[in-house]
Amino acid sequence: MGQWKPLKIQTAMHLPAIQDPKHARDIGIWLLVCAAMVFLMVILGGATRLTESGLSMVHWKPLHILPPLSDQEWAEEFAAYQQYPEFQKKNTWMGVDDFKQIFWLEFTHRLWGRTIGFAFFIPFVVFVLRGWMDKPLIWKCAGLFTLGGAQGALGWYMVASGLVDRPDVSQYRLAAHLITAFICFGLIIWVALDQFRLAAGRDNAQDAKTGLGPWAVGITMFALLVVTSGAFVAGLDAGQGYNTFPLMDGQIIPYGLYEMQPWYMNWFENHMTVQFNHRVLAMTLATLIVIMWVKARKFDLSRGARITVTALMHMVLVQAALGILTLLFVVPIPLALAHQTGAQVVFTLAVVLTHHVWTSRAVAENAPALHMKPAE
Repeated sequence: MGQWKPLKIQTAMHLPAIQDPKHARDIGIWLLVCAAMVFLMVILGGATRLTESGLSMVHWKPLHILPPLSDQEWAEEFAAYQQYPEFQKKNTWMGVDDFKQIFWLEFTHRLWGRTIGFAFFIPFVVFVLRGWMDKPLIWKCAGLFTLGGAQGALGWYMVASGLVDRPDVSQYRLAAHLITAFICFGLIIWVALDQFRLAAGRDNAQDAKTGLGPWAVGITMFALLVVTSGAFVAGLDAGQGYNTFPLMDGQIIPYGLYEMQPWYMNWFENHMTVQFNHRVLAMTLATLIVIMWVKARKFDLSRGARITVTALMHMVLVQAALGILTLLFVVPIPLALAHQTGAQVVFTLAVVLTHHVWTSRAVAENAPALHMKPAE
């Protein structure tokens, strides 16, 4: 018999000194697929919250991927649910068939999260073994995977808050869970865009010279703040009241904004203040984006940057309209989901624009032998 020869793979001891641009596009596509999966995950999470399905699974079993498969298993799952506040204080009318309707959405949400983990980890390992990634990219992807795992644990930490005394999750934990998902999503998009730029052999000097970088970074961070305030609105069900616009409780600045003591707790627990803050922050974000769009029209941006900043301006106006309609119609599920999805689109465009107008030195440093052309 001939001598056995192992597969020719690169190991961590023989990583390439710099990343080969010919593999960058494939890695970028993989990362965008993962980002799209996270995007859908956030929508599923919103649907789970809006349909009050999130507390239907009262145990966390990270390695368990099968739903109940028999009447006996369904009875056991329902019996476990009956031991907790949501059933005892809100859903005593439920039977097993009613329970199944809320169980399936939460089960799908959790299963999709595990699917994202596999979709990220397996190709990541393959790319490393093939030597397609250099050390900086490996560390970035390892960090993204760790953040994704922490996000799953944070999701259970959020659910656990609704299994103690009250049949609702903590608005603090909900906000932490949502904002971590947005950050993870944004970072995946950023690393993917680095890969596409490396594959195309283009730099962003043309866009970076415009000086829009600080504006784009600031708007991206501000968008995260607006998302956080929206999470507090959702966690407190604060959108169920004061369903008029632009007046709130008949006033521009309603009475009772800071009734709680200490005063700073109003930002997080006073329904009126939380909704008022979200309104003000959202309108401020829309105004800032419109101002940036006006400024951007004076600069010689690349085609991609021009399209992105224009799309961002239009999308934030659509998002503002969705928010107002969601409020006026007292948070119907379709509109609320559209509003949450709109927030993701606004954030995505802000990240893409930031990548365009902020010099990505890492890409140029990782490809010193590659002639980088200006972005078109």
